[in-house]
Amino acid sequence: MTDHNGVIRFVRRGPLLVGAALATSASLTLSAGAQGAIPETTDGTGGLERPFAMPGYTERDDNGALFVGEGESRFTMRVNLLTSGGRLVRENQGLIPYVADVGPATVDGSYYEVEVGSDDRKITPEQLGALREILDRPDDWSADQVAEARELLPVMEERYEQTQRDMQTIRIRFARTAPNVLVGAVTASADDTTVFLEAAPPWDEPGTYQVTDQGIRASGAGVEDPEETGHFALTPSVRPDSGASYASEDDLVAAMEGEQGAPGQAAAALRYTLDANETVTFTSTVSGAPVEAGSAESGEREILAILDRAEARADAGTLSGEGPAGRAATVMRSAIALNANYDETFQRSFLVWGWGRGGAENDTIFTGWDSAWDAIIALTVDPGLAREHERDLFDAGGPRYDQLHSGPMHAYAVKRIHAATGDRELVEQAYPALVDFFDKLPEWDVNGDGLLEAPYDADASKVGNHLGLDDLPVYQAANRIPKNGGSGDERDNTDLTDVALTSYYALMAESLAELADVLDRPADEERFRAVLGTVKEVVNERLWNDEEGMYLDRHLDGTWGKVVTPTVFYPLFGGVATPERAQRTVEENLLDPEKFGGEYGIPSISRSDPEYCANGLDRPNDSQHYRYYLAWGDENSCEQWRGAVWPPMNATVYDGVKRYGLDAAAGELASKSTRMWLDSWDKNSWFPEYFDPEPGQVISASAVDSAWRYYTWSNVMPLMAVHELVAEDPWGEPGSVTFGSWDLSGRNAVDDVRVHGHRYAATVSPERTELRQDGRRVFQAVGGRVVVRDFTWSADGACFEINAEDQVRLQVFPERGAAHRTTVEAGRTEMCL
Repeated sequence: MTDHNGVIRFVRRGPLLVGAALATSASLTLSAGAQGAIPETTDGTGGLERPFAMPGYTERDDNGALFVGEGESRFTMRVNLLTSGGRLVRENQGLIPYVADVGPATVDGSYYEVEVGSDDRKITPEQLGALREILDRPDDWSADQVAEARELLPVMEERYEQTQRDMQTIRIRFARTAPNVLVGAVTASADDTTVFLEAAPPWDEPGTYQVTDQGIRASGAGVEDPEETGHFALTPSVRPDSGASYASEDDLVAAMEGEQGAPGQAAAALRYTLDANETVTFTSTVSGAPVEAGSAESGEREILAILDRAEARADAGTLSGEGPAGRAATVMRSAIALNANYDETFQRSFLVWGWGRGGAENDTIFTGWDSAWDAIIALTVDPGLAREHERDLFDAGGPRYDQLHSGPMHAYAVKRIHAATGDRELVEQAYPALVDFFDKLPEWDVNGDGLLEAPYDADASKVGNHLGLDDLPVYQAANRIPKNGGSGDERDNTDLTDVALTSYYALMAESLAELADVLDRPADEERFRAVLGTVKEVVNERLWNDEEGMYLDRHLDGTWGKVVTPTVFYPLFGGVATPERAQRTVEENLLDPEKFGGEYGIPSISRSDPEYCANGLDRPNDSQHYRYYLAWGDENSCEQWRGAVWPPMNATVYDGVKRYGLDAAAGELASKSTRMWLDSWDKNSWFPEYFDPEPGQVISASAVDSAWRYYTWSNVMPLMAVHELVAEDPWGEPGSVTFGSWDLSGRNAVDDVRVHGHRYAATVSPERTELRQDGRRVFQAVGGRVVVRDFTWSADGACFEINAEDQVRLQVFPERGAAHRTTVEAGRTEMCL
C-alpha cells in the first residue's frame, strides 16, 4: 500500500488500546434518553444539553457528527471515502450525489445510518434507456436528437459500465449511547476500499487536533465562554494504516487526495484500507476533561452489538408505522433526521432547506416559505424540533418580505405548532414580526377593495417570485402600475388581482386572529377577523368564475386570467371559498384527469393548458416512456412551473381540501403524493425539490437536478398520508386531533405522533379505525371508513365530529367505566360520547 504524502505514521493494523470512554460505552445498552425523541423542552436547543453528540447536524456532514462541549466548544468528525478514481467523497456539497441510501435514522441520534458510494449517479439506466428509445424510434424525434443520441449512447454506456465495475460503497452507522458519546462503524462493500476517520473544527473555529496511540485527541476553547475548554476523542477499535494531523483543513484534504499536506494541529485523519465486508468501529466523545487511556477487550464486538440493538430499536418511541402510509412516516423520519441541523449562531436545532445547507444567519431561503413547510413536517416528526426551527427563524429576523407568502406561511406554522404543543413562548416571540409583515401587505391592494394584486417583475423568469413560483405563466399577463407610497418595497404594482396572494392574506389574517386570542389581545383579534371577513366577501364577489367553476386571477378591468394553475384551489387553503364552490372546484378540476387529476400528484399548471410542459418542444413525440425527453442533459421533462409537481403546492391544495371536509378527494391526493414520493425514495433514496408529472416518465426519475436530491419540503408529500392517519387538527380546538381516511388502501398504522404532551397511534383500514393515546385505546369505529375531526378525549369520554362513508359502530373508551357505544349513519355528525 502506498502512503499519502504528508502522512507522518504508517503502522500495521492490530488491536488498539482505547480511551476510557470506549471502555465505558462499549458495555452500555442504549440509555433511555437515546431510545426516545428529543425531549420537548424550551431551553433553546431542542433538548440538547451540553455536552452533546449528534450524528449529522452540521451543514456538510451527513457522513459525520457534531460534538458540542463545555463553553460551546465544538468539534466534528467525518467518515470519508476515497474512490478508486481518486475522488474524495467528504462533505455534503460534494457528497449529495454519492449518498446511495439513507436510514433508518432518528432525529434524536439514537440510530443513524447512511451508505456512501463511488457512483454519483449522473448516468442512470433510465437515461441510457431514453437514448436507446430515440434510436429505436427515430421518426418520433428530430434529426438533431437522433444524431446526438447516436453519438452519446456508446460513450455513456461505457462510462456507466466502468462505474459499475469500479463500484465501492461504505455503510456508516452511529448510535448515541449517552448524551456526549457516539459509537460508530464503517463497513466496506469491496476490496481495496480506502476510508478516512477525520476530525476537524466546524465553521472554521480554532482547535488543536493530534493523532495519538489511542486515535485522535482534540481540544478547543468555548465559543461562548473562552475560559472553558472542551475535549474531543475519536478512538478506533483497531490501529489505522496511517494517520496524521495537518496545518489546515485544506492541507488535510490535499493529503487525503494524495497531494502534499503541511503538518500541523488544525485537523487530523486516520486512514484504513478495507477488504469487502471488513468493518472498523470507533467511539467518539466530547467532555470537559481529556480522555484518559484505558483498555477494553472485544471493543469491536461490543460496539457492533450496540449498533445492532440501536437499529432494532430505531422505531421505538419515535415516528414510525406500517402499511404504505405508515412506511412513509418511517422513511420521512429518516429524511428529516438527515436534514436536521445545528445553527451555530443561535445554538439551536433547525431543518436545512436543501442543497447548500445554509443556516438562519446567512441564507434567505431559510426565512422564506420553504422553512414554514419544514416546520410543519417537523411538527409531526418531532414537535421540539419544529419549535426550535421556528424560534431560530424569528431570532434571524423573521420571514423575508420579498416572498409575500412567507409571513402567512410562518403564521400558519406557528399556529399549528401552538395547536400541537401549547407553546405560548413561541407565539409571543413570533407575533410582533408577523403583525408587522401583515400590516405591510395592503400596499399591494391597488384599488382598496381588500384583495391584493401581484407585484411587477419585468423578468419573465421571475414573474412569480413574490410567491416563490418563479416563471409561473399566470403572471406574465400582468400590466405594470407605478406604486405610490408603501412600505419602501421597490417593486411596482400590477393590475392582476392575485387569487393566491389574496388567499395567503386571508390565511394570515385568520392565523393572527387565533394567535391574538392566545395572547389575550381581543382588539387585535377583532381587527384581523374583520380583514378576513372583507377578503372572503370580495373574493366571492370578484374572483369566482361560475362558467369555469373555479376561482381565478382577474385584471382590474374585469378580464379573467387565462392560465389555470393549482392556485385556483388556494381559496380553500385561505378559508375564503364557500362550501358549495369549494366542492365544485374540487369535483370539476382537481378530480379531472385532463386538468389536475391523474395517476400522479398535481402538476403546476393544468394538463389541458397550452403551456403545460411546453419546455420548447417543437412537436410532441409518440413515446409512452419518454414523452417529454428532449436531449441528454435535460434532466426534467417540464420547465419548473409549467407542469412539474411541486410538493408545497400539493400540500397547500391538500390542506385546503381537507379543511373543507372533502375527505375522499383529500385522501386520494394524499395516496397519490405518497406513492410518488416513495417511488423516488425506493429507486434512489432521494427526496427531491420537485417531481415529473407524467406516469412512466422516468428520464429525470424524480429531481430536476442532482443538486436538489435532498430538499426538505419534499417530505410534505408523505406527510399528507401521515396526516390522513393522525395529526393535530389545525382547524379544531388546540390539543385536538384528526384521524381516519376515506382513501388509503389496505391497513395502515402510525405510532408516536405527539400532540399536547400525548403520544398518539392510529390504525386505519377500510373496515376499522382505531386511535390510541399514550398506549391506551380511546376510540374505535367498525363497519366502514371514517374521518374524525376536533377529537378531544377525557376521563369521561370524547367529543368530536365524524364523517362516515357508511353506517359504522363506534366505541369510546373512557378512563373509568364501560365503553360508550353507538351507531352513526353515513355523513357528518357532531357528538360527545
